[in-house]
Amino acid sequence: MKIPQVIPEPLAGSPLSRLALEGGSPWFVPRPVGGEAWRARAAAARADFSRRDWLGPLEPALQLSSTAAQRLQRVADAQGVVVTTGQQAGFFGGPLYTLYKALTALALADAIESATGVPAAPVFWAATDDTDFEEARHAAVALPGGVRTLSLEAPAGVVGRALAEVPLGDVGSALETLLTGAASGAGTYTAAAIRASHHAGATLGSAYVGLLRTVLQPLGIAVLDAWDDSLRQAAGGPLRRALANAEPIARALRARSDAIRAAGYAPQVQDVERLSLVWSWGDGTRRRFGVAEGPDAARRAPEGSLSPTVLLRPVVERVLLPTVAYVAGPGELAYFAQVTAVAEALGWPAPLAVPRWSGTVVEPHVQRLLERLALDQTAVRNAGVAEGAVARRAMPPGVRSALEGLRSDVASRMAELREAGASLLPAPALDGAERQLAHKLERLERRLVAATKRVETGLLRNVATVRGALHPGGGRQERTLSWAPLLARHGEPLLVALRAAAAAHANAVVEAAVLPAR
Repeated sequence: MKIPQVIPEPLAGSPLSRLALEGGSPWFVPRPVGGEAWRARAAAARADFSRRDWLGPLEPALQLSSTAAQRLQRVADAQGVVVTTGQQAGFFGGPLYTLYKALTALALADAIESATGVPAAPVFWAATDDTDFEEARHAAVALPGGVRTLSLEAPAGVVGRALAEVPLGDVGSALETLLTGAASGAGTYTAAAIRASHHAGATLGSAYVGLLRTVLQPLGIAVLDAWDDSLRQAAGGPLRRALANAEPIARALRARSDAIRAAGYAPQVQDVERLSLVWSWGDGTRRRFGVAEGPDAARRAPEGSLSPTVLLRPVVERVLLPTVAYVAGPGELAYFAQVTAVAEALGWPAPLAVPRWSGTVVEPHVQRLLERLALDQTAVRNAGVAEGAVARRAMPPGVRSALEGLRSDVASRMAELREAGASLLPAPALDGAERQLAHKLERLERRLVAATKRVETGLLRNVATVRGALHPGGGRQERTLSWAPLLARHGEPLLVALRAAAAAHANAVVEAAVLPAR
């Protein structure tokens, strides 16, 4: 059995995200470099976090088992640190980068513990309290002929509801499509986990958490459910403090956004005038408290009724957990320029964000198609270019030879004409005539390519298959395709390859002053 190739890639992102990667900006907590610097970072995180009993109150939200339980308990007992990451709930586990973030957090915890001797464990924050159903409802799977998008039907009253409370409904047909090609092979464990978590009685949030826990906990990655009452109770104190300080936070964010714009960048999270960073849950939906009502809401809000926005969540997370670093995607890296302003306004330590691993998985059947089509991985990003290249090679040899001969004849005859008729026509006239002839030949070639495409439908289907697997919609694989079907097809060998790639990245994060551009 051939193992999929795992190809590292640079992390994409906005100019502000790239600034975070480069370091040196006062808006971001500097990334430590080397064991001593990370040991100092871990010591500071432990000093800032004095509660020894933090794990017990959060256990219902973690539902720890096996390896993840042992590792997190060891950290709690030894006053160690955690590496956190997270993502909102997504249909069938969300896109590939969800898995990449989790594996990077695991690899970084390993690398930090190895470099410092301080016990470290990864925690994945499953944001099931998010309400963006439209983003969460889709899952894309690469199939022969291209990408298929599987979508949940929108239930009544879904707007403003936590994904933890949105019913999944009947997903039987989508499940069978997702698992195409996974009936036998190394990934049967993952396939069984997908079936077990995605059933008619589940919600979008519970299915997401269930699948992640089954796949990630045996690796030692704890999965924290943000909708669990124990977490919302534990977060109540920090969130009330944020409400009580809503006005200072708003001023700090305005100042930081102004500074970001003045430096030529765009803030990742746009200011929402006069709204705080705290959500209120009531009647099954949520709304944001206004800045003016913050102090009163801090006193009156019912227990467990509050949750943070994206700019407040990393700060609250560091209050609840002994967090040494947060593994972030490109958008998150950018918004940490504003997160640090929130932390400073509250008088709390600012969290450190480090980049996740990024890459592309090339399945064996996709690699075979690339070789058969004589294309490389990047050549299929543009559908027209890839199809044109394949169609040109598929033309009958006599047609290609005749076209090449015509071009050669035009070039040689025009050279003769310039030499013999220079006194009859000026050079610009001859140049214009040659361009017109070349243009007509290009049009003829395009028509022949189009005719070849109509005949060679099988070849174009192969191009669509490869493009859907590597560059769905012309974009990055990791941002579109679901990780679940890939793992269901390839199982442990793919997981081992991804962990190795994430480990190399994490070691560079800990030891290298400049991360490799790859």
